[in-house]
Order: sequence, then C-alpha cells, then structure tokens
Amino acid sequence: MNKTPLRPRDLALAFIVIVVWGVNFAAIKLGLNGMPPLLLAAMRFVLAAFPALLFLRPPKVPLRLYLSFGLTMSVGQFAFLFTAIHVGMPSGLASLVLQAQAFFTLVLTALWLKEKWHGNQLAGLVLAAGGLMLIGSAHGVSMPLAGFLLTLAAAFMWACGNLVSRAVGRHGPMNQLAFVVWASLVPPLPLLALSGVMEGPEAISAALQNINLQTLMALAYIAWASTLFGYSVWNFLMSRYPVNRIAPFTLLVPLVGLSTGWLMFGETLQPVHFAGGALLMLGLVVNLFGAGLLTRLYRVLGGPWHRSRR
Repeated sequence: MNKTPLRPRDLALAFIVIVVWGVNFAAIKLGLNGMPPLLLAAMRFVLAAFPALLFLRPPKVPLRLYLSFGLTMSVGQFAFLFTAIHVGMPSGLASLVLQAQAFFTLVLTALWLKEKWHGNQLAGLVLAAGGLMLIGSAHGVSMPLAGFLLTLAAAFMWACGNLVSRAVGRHGPMNQLAFVVWASLVPPLPLLALSGVMEGPEAISAALQNINLQTLMALAYIAWASTLFGYSVWNFLMSRYPVNRIAPFTLLVPLVGLSTGWLMFGETLQPVHFAGGALLMLGLVVNLFGAGLLTRLYRVLGGPWHRSRR
C-alpha cells in the first residue's frame, strides 16, 4: 500500500486542502482582532456542527473515536494554535512551525502503528526540513518563545489527531463530512470552559456583544472552509492511504501561509523564502515519488550493470 501512487483526483484534493489551510492562518489572525482565542476556537466548532448535523447522520464509529478526534485534532490543536497567534506568533510563521506535525506523525506512526520508514521518505523529510529551516531563519518577524512553544504543542496534537483519523478509516467507507460535523460537537464545551476560566466571563460577554462583520466572515471561513471541507477531505485521504504518505503534504502549507501573510499583512518575502519553498517541494516530490524514480533508475542503470557482471 505504501508504494501505491495517489490517484490524480486525490492528489488534486490534497493540494486544494493545503491552499485552504494556508489561508486559514490569516483568517484566524483577523478573527482574533475581535474575539479572544479560546472563545474563537469554541465558536468555530459551534458553527461547524450547527446546522449541518441536522442534515447528516452520524457515521457508525465508536464514541471513543469521536471523543479522541475532538480532543486532539480540535481542542488540543486549536486551543494551542489560536493562543499562540494571540500572544504574537506571526500568522505566516505559525503556518511554518505547525508543520512539525509531519515529523511528529512519522514518529508516532512508527511507535504505535508500526509503519516502516522508507529511504525516500526520510530523504524527502530531510530536504523538507532544510526548506523549513531556511524559511524560518529569515522570516524577519520576531518569534516569541511562548508562541513558538504553543505552536509546537499544536503540531503535536495534530499528529495525535492523524493517528485517530487512521483508526477511524479502519471502520470502512463513510461520509467523512458527517464524521467531522458530529465530531465538532466535542470541542465547544471544553473550549468554552477553558475560555471562562482563562479569559473570563467579561471578555466573553464583550466579544459576543460587539461582534463585527470581519469576525463573522473569519469565523465562517475557519468553520466551513477549513474545518468542514478541509478536515472531511483530509480524513478521506488519511483513510485511503498510509499516514506517512499523506502527512507530508502539509509541508506545503507554509508556502501559502507566508504568501497570504505577505499579501494581507505586509510580511516581506525574501529570496531565501523562495529557496526554502523549492526545497519543500523537492522534499515532497522525493517523499511521494522517490521510490518509483529510484526503481526506474535502477532498471535503466543497474540492470545492464548486473547483466554485464554475469
């Protein structure tokens, strides 16, 4: 299964999700202008669940998987991520650091799912890591330590959610949109409780009473484009292919996130960012297609060499 190439339709879906998620960081930053982070995260999942659940039946998946997905991929990831951006983590840089989830995912799948690493996957991740380091080294915006650590925590929770998505896929074909919608019932109460404790009732009341159009539009994008569309397609892909084949796609999210930050917030891109982006894409190509390319190269060059030795 590891060597099965992605179907063209699935490859296109993966790239669409990457664009949606890349723009999502700018939407989060806009939403945080009018609402505290934990409350914004809670409202995201309220909108993701209602009214869609009235039209979709819950897939026959054990309750523990709904809870696990909601607490890792949703509560854990976005409580940390929204707070990181709130305390000063630039949106473009957050999209970059969050991609550490791909590395966390490979480690977790090796430990828990016993998925083997292939040479081309390791080589691709090394190249991609070099690209991430290049982009991060010259971002030009201060990166607060708290924001950096919170974003890393969000990346780890995303990796945990990837394992849950894999477990969900073992229950057979299902409506992934319906699963994401019903799993969105899990996060609101924990996030609202955290908001009440950490942000306070007064901040919650003021944000809800003074909500503006920009905040509503940001919420709509975060809830419907990023959550409902993005995660339903992501879960579909994770259920069809090994985790270590799909997770590396998210290494391209920083390219979209950094570009969006430049367009919307004036974050400057330098030549080193383009060099890092090239390494990212090369790493993705090696990870996805490296095994096939090496096999063809071996047949072209290795075959005649072996015949000549005989």
